[in-house]
Amino acid sequence: MAGTRLPCDASGDALGRADLRPRRHPLGHECHLRGRVPITEADLHGVVGKPHRDAVRKVFTGLSEADVLRISEETAREDNRAIAERGGDLYPGVREQIPELGRRLPLMIVSNCQSGYIEIFLEQSGLGAHFRDRECWGNTGESKTANLRAVIQRNALLRPAFIGDTDGDRRAARDNRISFIHAAYGFGGVPEADHRIATFGELLPLLA
Repeated sequence: MAGTRLPCDASGDALGRADLRPRRHPLGHECHLRGRVPITEADLHGVVGKPHRDAVRKVFTGLSEADVLRISEETAREDNRAIAERGGDLYPGVREQIPELGRRLPLMIVSNCQSGYIEIFLEQSGLGAHFRDRECWGNTGESKTANLRAVIQRNALLRPAFIGDTDGDRRAARDNRISFIHAAYGFGGVPEADHRIATFGELLPLLA
């Protein structure tokens, strides 16, 4: 696979996991809009990889679109603030191998996250210099399939591969007719993939 172009998916949690431990939130009262217990880690896992607004619709069922938009905007700002303050944990091997991957291949990030999240991640991790391009739902309002296609086209990528950990990532790769590498150590189960890696450390040998 020499010469493979590699968009990596931060939203799919292929690189690291944000700190999602419970804490007091300025929108805490909104967590009871469903008329039941506050939002749990299981609720969060159920919306991993979805655009922020779609995640709010799923968790807070029955809201008007105006409320969905308001809560989406406020929780996105709070999410970015929390990540900027508290950071997250990189998976083993990410910090060590991303620079070498970046020397061999052009690295990109395509995500369903909100605007600003990728930039905070890159700054927090210190890995920003190794990525050539990035795109997300928060910037464009488009699907992951469309954003992946845009990154491929504007960088004139010839043989891209997409790394992710959800079935949505797999579908985006399939829709763009490119290879999909399943990061099996992440959040989602994926029924089929061109390749699977159980740890991030398996990626460099796979692309060597």
